[in-house]
Amino acid sequence: SGVIETPAFFPVVNPFKQMRDVPISKISEIGFNQLITNAFIIKQRLGEEALKVGVHRLLNFNGVVMTDSGAYQLLMYGGKRIRIDPIDIVNYQEGLGSDIAVIADVPTKDTATYEEALYSVEETLRRAELVHDLISESKTIWVLPVQGGTYVDLVRRSAKEALKLVNYRMYAIGSPVTVLEKYEFWKVIDMVATAKMILPPDKPVHLFGGGHPLIIPFMVALGIDTFDSASYILYAREGRYMTEYGTYRIEDLDYLPCECEVCRKYDAKELMELSKSERTRLIAIHNLHVINKEIKKVKIAIREGRLWELLEERARTHPSLREALNSMLKYMEFIERLDPRIKGDVHGIFLYDITSYHRPELRRHREYVVKNIDSWIKGKELILIPGNPTQKPFRNSKAFNEVLKKVCRDNLIKCLDEVVVFTPFMDLVPISIDQTYPYSQFEAPLNPEQNLIFKMFKAIANLVVKALSKSLSRVYIAYCEELEWAKKEVIEEFLIIRISEKLRKNIKLLRVKCS
Repeated sequence: SGVIETPAFFPVVNPFKQMRDVPISKISEIGFNQLITNAFIIKQRLGEEALKVGVHRLLNFNGVVMTDSGAYQLLMYGGKRIRIDPIDIVNYQEGLGSDIAVIADVPTKDTATYEEALYSVEETLRRAELVHDLISESKTIWVLPVQGGTYVDLVRRSAKEALKLVNYRMYAIGSPVTVLEKYEFWKVIDMVATAKMILPPDKPVHLFGGGHPLIIPFMVALGIDTFDSASYILYAREGRYMTEYGTYRIEDLDYLPCECEVCRKYDAKELMELSKSERTRLIAIHNLHVINKEIKKVKIAIREGRLWELLEERARTHPSLREALNSMLKYMEFIERLDPRIKGDVHGIFLYDITSYHRPELRRHREYVVKNIDSWIKGKELILIPGNPTQKPFRNSKAFNEVLKKVCRDNLIKCLDEVVVFTPFMDLVPISIDQTYPYSQFEAPLNPEQNLIFKMFKAIANLVVKALSKSLSRVYIAYCEELEWAKKEVIEEFLIIRISEKLRKNIKLLRVKCS
């Protein structure tokens, strides 16, 4: 019924309550061209009557409609109260004309024992295989949920087995709702990363219940394409007002930090004076605007090549998000492998602190330099100069030109092959590539935190030892007093001490001006 640009959020709608909550026409007006609704509830209420009109006419919605099989009800009320026939619900969703549909999976509760989680994995896979041939000719995009919850070994097993069922064109990661409600974001990071490292990159992956703007950028960075949630209305019923940096109770707010249609018209006191139903509706509309805004921010960050920066910004808004970012560092090899190799549309990169050190671009740069440094060191000497982040490209810096006059004299061109810049975050930058992205397109603090300095000196020491071990006659290391990390005493304390006495005699320190 349409085209979806990912990442995309699917608001959960209940066709029998939606006019009381937020009308579907309003959801569409806010900017959502895709919805998810519950085929199990429709079947319970309307049965065959719904098949006569189809899900789009039933919702009076022309966009993309995804239907769930009733797994949420199964999660909430258990198998004793809820019975869902796997074949019957697939046929019913097919009859409804769903654009995207989910099989009758068995979700894993976050409180599940290992045995219960194992059952949810095996039973979901059994049901997926049961209807596998049934969906083979379907025009509907069928979704196979990966279960296992917080037991990552079971998530891994579920994802591997899912690969064998080739008729599914989309996957989902199930049941993080209660984990997200507890702000245990690191658990969701592990669940998603484990599954994504196995699932094929050319098929979209959906996250059930990923409805808070806090977590959306992190999930997109791990490769989640689509989300759904009823959080916008569930939060509103409890008077919970979403922001990009957390959730507030409306009664605790003196001001509304938003400029959406609701927040422009009402203040917090006026909302509290409304009837509960009207207040709920308006807060839900606001919450939808916040989610939509966050999706757009993520898309802009992707286009500009600064998604990691957005994660760093979000990680400073809540301790749980900082914990989530730290958890992502375990998966940087995977994240870097799928990171774009070209720069973004309009934005250089911003480097803040140690979290920036792990940016995919910089990780790739450092690995590339270590692997290829031999091909850059072509002369008999190595010249190391400090890179002032305010003077780019580095070849135009005062330090560079001063060193060349002192060392190279008349043979400046030859020296270019021997010059390597050392600078925090990047560690080492051969001068031959200093004009390529991102070495001239970044902003960084002049004097960053000390652990970045330690990492840089370790990289320099490795290079110096390697260079002198290859019979290079001399290594020149320039220092300057204008940069805290490039002073002579700092270089002697944190770099020279790492070099053996036998090799130190071939090192010459040069004083230069960096500003």
